[in-house]
Amino acid sequence: MIEIGMFIENRYEILEKIGEGGMAIVFRAMDQRLNREVAVKIVRDELFGDEEISTRFFAEAHAVAKLSHPGIVAVYDVSQTEDISYLVMELISGITLRQYMERKHPVPWKQVLHFSRQISDALQHAHERGIIHRDIKPQNIMLLPNGTIKVADFGIAAFENELKETKGQALGSLHYIAPEQLRGKKADARGDVYSLGVTMYEMLTGRLPFEGENAVSIAIQHISSVPLNPRDLNPEIPVGMEE
Repeated sequence: MIEIGMFIENRYEILEKIGEGGMAIVFRAMDQRLNREVAVKIVRDELFGDEEISTRFFAEAHAVAKLSHPGIVAVYDVSQTEDISYLVMELISGITLRQYMERKHPVPWKQVLHFSRQISDALQHAHERGIIHRDIKPQNIMLLPNGTIKVADFGIAAFENELKETKGQALGSLHYIAPEQLRGKKADARGDVYSLGVTMYEMLTGRLPFEGENAVSIAIQHISSVPLNPRDLNPEIPVGMEE
């Protein structure tokens, strides 16, 4: 049981809870050794000890820790004690792209271009190193006060969604998932590009390209439908950007 004020391995002082997902709880913490604040992601108690979860968690974390790019949330450390598995990451002071879109929609096309270039650059860096995000969506993209974008949760976010799905919860990324993944094929770099395209469409138009009453309806549209042209929804979008 994690409590505020406790120390992890005599190094990370837990300061406050800042978020949680299907797999883990995230805390703001102080790294006493380097005297800097960090985000510590701790696997939920009920999942600790599950060999498959532990293996995948550490495999993903070690892979992402090799990435070094200003547009990607950095992973500093990953470890396990007798009773917890945890990941130490860069602490981001900002909001998610989803939160920004809720305040300002549609997003002006020049801003969309500014954000998308940064996301694309981060994805290219990861893809060139064989790492696929698998869950690009506004909730996993951080926006700093100066307009800088950082992509969060490479590999880990998709893993959390899989856990939610096995518990019978709706898969939150369905609106952004590539058709080949819906067909059960292995995700690759093209899936991330597709998800970025959906995110751009939503930023530009203020709506998703495919919406439906249930998961099956949305999935079928991803596979076989063509969305409305963005300029039909927002004429201010330049023709070149629509294409």
